[in-house]
Amino acid sequence: MGRHEDTLKAIFDEPVRSNIAWLDVESMLGGLGAEISEGRGSRVRVFLRGVRAVFDRPHPHKETDKGAVRSVRRFLSEAGIEPR
Repeated sequence: MGRHEDTLKAIFDEPVRSNIAWLDVESMLGGLGAEISEGRGSRVRVFLRGVRAVFDRPHPHKETDKGAVRSVRRFLSEAGIEPR
């Protein structure tokens, strides 16, 4: 999984990071088999292992903030995905 594994580990790092590129997060989700679709504006709908979530793409910056990282972390945990 390589780069995706690095992104997954970064999402679960403590303290919570705020410098993870959203494109890396989206790419990792796709690599995990998530269905990703566009919502209104900057929203992204994600479905993975029976779990649904809606995230806002960060703008104008490309990196996620700590709140978004916590949301993605919670979503992944609910889907049964955590770093090795």
